[in-house]
Amino acid sequence: MARKKEYNEGVVLEKAMNLFWRNGYETTSMKMLEKEMGINKFSIYSSFGSKRGLFLESVVNYKKKINSIFEELKNSNNGIEDIKDYFYNSIKICKLTGNQKGCLVTNTYNEFSEKEDDQIKELINSYMNNLKELFIEKLKQDSSKDELTVLKQANYLFLAKNGLAAASRVNNEREIEDYIEMTFKNL
Repeated sequence: MARKKEYNEGVVLEKAMNLFWRNGYETTSMKMLEKEMGINKFSIYSSFGSKRGLFLESVVNYKKKINSIFEELKNSNNGIEDIKDYFYNSIKICKLTGNQKGCLVTNTYNEFSEKEDDQIKELINSYMNNLKELFIEKLKQDSSKDELTVLKQANYLFLAKNGLAAASRVNNEREIEDYIEMTFKNL
């Protein structure tokens, strides 16, 4: 007869996600996960298959958390102002749970850019591609912009968003606000 789990998978997944968010995949050890999650290695493997499986579930969990601001951007109709709101909202979500560093999706994108892990790359790239497409869609709401300008501005905003995620790891609120304001002043 199988033993009954004495932990809530959602709760321990949240703890693992926060640890990966702070430290990244490579730096997070199984020992750190056991301590943070409050369960042993056997339970981690039983529920998630491996450290990598736990990490994948953590990224999926994070994407669910930020889905509300993504959907808000998707469903709004104020063009570039919506993108600016998205930038501000993406910073706010990091502060909700405390000491996370930047954006878990962006951090993962950077950490895995040189690695041969197609499943993780696909998970991250799909989000990044959807975000860039949304930027294009919002920029096209300004009919005075031609296709080339829209594409250049979308690329600029996409890179600025990644820069914002990196900056949010070390910069203070005033610097972050200045960064966002200057990003949109330049469009």
